[in-house]
Amino acid sequence: MATESVEQVALPLLPLTGGVVVPSMVVNLAVDTAEARAAVDAAADDDGLLVLVPHIEGRYARVGTVAKVEQVDRLVEGGRAVLVRGLYRAVLGTGVPGSGAGIWIQTRVVEEESSDPERTKQLAVEYRAVIEGILERRGGRRLAATISGITDPAALADTAVYSPDLSQERKVEVLETLDVTQRLDKVLRWARESLAELSVKERIQSEVTDNMERTQREYVLRQQLEAIRKELGELGGGDDDVPGEYRRKLADKGEGVPADVRNAIEREIERLERTSEQSPEHSWIRTWLDWMTELPWGVRDEDQLDLDAARAVLDADHTGLEEVKDRIVEQLAVRKLRVERGLDDTAGGEDEDDKPRGRDRTGHGAILTLVGPPGVGKTSLGESVARALGRKFTRVALGGVRDEAEVRGFRRTYVGAQPGRIARAIREAGTMNPVLMLDEVDKVGADWRGDPSAALLEVLDPAQNHTFRDHYLEVDLDLSSVLFIATGNVLETIPAPLLDRMEIIRLDGYTEAEKIAIARDHLLARQLEANGLRPEEVDIGDHQFATIVTDYTREAGVRQLQRELGKLLRKTATRIAAGSVQTPVRIDEEAMRAGLGRKRFWHEAAERTTVPGVATGLAVTGVGGDVLFVEATASDSDPTHSGGLQLTGQLGDVMKESASIALSYLRSHAERLGLGEARFEGRRFHVHVPAGAIPKDGPSAGVTMTTALASLLSGRQVRSGVGMTGEVTLQGKVLPIGGVKQKVLAAHRAGLTEVVLPERNGPDLDDVPEAVRQEMTFHLVADAADLLRLALEPAPTVPVAA
Repeated sequence: MATESVEQVALPLLPLTGGVVVPSMVVNLAVDTAEARAAVDAAADDDGLLVLVPHIEGRYARVGTVAKVEQVDRLVEGGRAVLVRGLYRAVLGTGVPGSGAGIWIQTRVVEEESSDPERTKQLAVEYRAVIEGILERRGGRRLAATISGITDPAALADTAVYSPDLSQERKVEVLETLDVTQRLDKVLRWARESLAELSVKERIQSEVTDNMERTQREYVLRQQLEAIRKELGELGGGDDDVPGEYRRKLADKGEGVPADVRNAIEREIERLERTSEQSPEHSWIRTWLDWMTELPWGVRDEDQLDLDAARAVLDADHTGLEEVKDRIVEQLAVRKLRVERGLDDTAGGEDEDDKPRGRDRTGHGAILTLVGPPGVGKTSLGESVARALGRKFTRVALGGVRDEAEVRGFRRTYVGAQPGRIARAIREAGTMNPVLMLDEVDKVGADWRGDPSAALLEVLDPAQNHTFRDHYLEVDLDLSSVLFIATGNVLETIPAPLLDRMEIIRLDGYTEAEKIAIARDHLLARQLEANGLRPEEVDIGDHQFATIVTDYTREAGVRQLQRELGKLLRKTATRIAAGSVQTPVRIDEEAMRAGLGRKRFWHEAAERTTVPGVATGLAVTGVGGDVLFVEATASDSDPTHSGGLQLTGQLGDVMKESASIALSYLRSHAERLGLGEARFEGRRFHVHVPAGAIPKDGPSAGVTMTTALASLLSGRQVRSGVGMTGEVTLQGKVLPIGGVKQKVLAAHRAGLTEVVLPERNGPDLDDVPEAVRQEMTFHLVADAADLLRLALEPAPTVPVAA
């Protein structure tokens, strides 16, 4: 802040075209213009005062410096020079008449003050430190000592006009800034810019000097080292011949290495020879060469083309899963025909000009994707496929992967870079045609680091993967001979472009008979070995296996069955180890209750449907098919409500809409459905789906909700042995749904004997195992009226007033 005096003084004006004069500044000025001579003469005739005003780009500054003429000297050339001392700032006013030929102008004296005294002190300290840093870098230590002796903040800020780094415009800005705090803030900012520029120049100069000295020193040392090695005879193939070792590894690979890969390796070996061992790049090149020479270029496992033997291996390892086994045998049959008829390449490393190999570079790969609930054997099936084909097996776990570089590799410029998981799996397998399992492909994530599923598009496309390029390796990696088997629990989370490249094979679960066979033929032997037991020490039959399946597990797969069987055998092993029982130990009902506790599951459909308003639906979850109960009730609305529909059970939007559609359909078709006496108006309906902690959604519960509401309104119970699934429209049409096989298997596990399905889902029953079809009755309906005739009891067991 600055205070302008009300006193105005008329003074002669001396324009400055080449600099700025501030208070307390003493300078010599050449009087070389008519305006300057007139101003000096006018000052000499008065009291020796004049105002010095910078004149830039055709305009005068709005603030000048009132100065005192101390001395006037005559120059040899006949001109004059004056010595002036700056006194104080003055704001310029209008021109006024005065003596002589000079320009007289009205001025108002300014008393300089600070708007923020505390901040002014802080800025003064910082500015002094920055200026001292600049002067030290320029060798001005004596001038720095002078600056440190200035205590007045205004005078300290005015020293900026001495800086050669400031332009004339900025110097004028210093003069025109009357508030001392603002002036210090400006000059401090400019001084920091100058200091930063000097620091950068100093650092660059230092780096250039250091690099030159280091380069010269390394050159001399390298020449000396080479001379010493020559004297010791180590350059001809000693232990330290690292490039030679890589060349021998490359030669051992033979003709299996593609030409472009061989050229890339040789180029890097040459770079390694030219690079100093002290350079970080030396270790980067060696790591890359290690990876390239460890990959199995040209190594391929020979397929076992005996179809009967392959089928025998698959049958021995897995019970059921006929569709998957058939698909693997088909793949092997096609491979066999192509080899026998000369259409396929079985040897690696042929020359690129060999056209029989070139014909099979693309388009013949198979990307099998096994989709099904947990525990049905998707991962173990991959190992069986590899054993049946006679190939190596390797697995890449993709669950939770979020970085695209995990698939494609990290670029070599990054510290700790390495190839992606695909290339690493090829190295671990030791062959270029393994069975490579991409486990949990439906759980791949995406974030700011990229989308791994997008990187998988090239890997899983038979038309592209013969030239897959890893970012780290930077050479083409032929994946066309790899048999990819992907696994997942659901299809909905797999991106559509990736799904389009896959051949989907569904594993919807096992029947009870299949589970018993799996427990007897596979799980029992595995658990006996895990618990240190011999087969002759335990006597357990199919009846006990059936009890475990029905009373202690309810799943699509056999993982829980394996855990329960292991628990039972651990109890048995404890008794045998303690010597409290003689072998063989017979596992009977008493032993099962002692080992597994009370049974956890029972057929509850009959119990749940004993009252009207409860229906049994079928659904598909991430762990397979499941039974879903829908409950409905109604109450008279209180005065604060006008009736309506309330839904509970953590239902999704689609499921909520299904409930609304069901109620609207029943209301509009009450007469035709025999609900004419039912009362809709003034009643509040409540539909609940138990297991409220589990989110539920989907349209297939429409028929179940319709049946539950119709049962409530008519007072007729839903038949306890009937399960149902399907979507309902407002006109009562029953539309097809998905997951028929999983839902039917879930109904079978739950003890239901009849299933109502949409008419258009009839062909899907061919996928249901024959044993299940024999034990159950299926009703195909196209209209909700037919559904209600099948699902509801013919007459209410207990009269209920609707």
